[in-house]
Amino acid sequence: MADAENVRQLALALLHVVEIDSDGFDFRVAGKGFVWSYPERRPGKPRVIRTDIAVLYVGDEAEKQALLLGEPGVFFTTPAYDGLPLVMLRLAQVSVDRLAELVTDAWRMRAPDSLGGDLDEGADSSSPDLSSADQ
Repeated sequence: MADAENVRQLALALLHVVEIDSDGFDFRVAGKGFVWSYPERRPGKPRVIRTDIAVLYVGDEAEKQALLLGEPGVFFTTPAYDGLPLVMLRLAQVSVDRLAELVTDAWRMRAPDSLGGDLDEGADSSSPDLSSADQ
């Protein structure tokens, strides 16, 4: 079972990641967001930042639909994200290993090509070294 702190550790272990000041978590590479807290909006109520749900960049509509249809208990979307390559992920429904894969994939799709090669030089690019996340 993953949580917001796991997202933070995994994202910060990747190269050239910047955390944007927010009420939850918001990570970018080269100025592009790849994982952030879900800003839930309900009619007539103020926006609530949900740190139990991550918004992930997935690259394209085909990948988005594959995740939504393949694991509807884990991934979902809202009309606000129609046409955008983004899915929401229920963190409590995934393992930290699976979260590492998803966060790393999102980073790869948003990072400039010149950074992707740097990540590939690591021993296991699908699992960032969490011990370096606090540095």
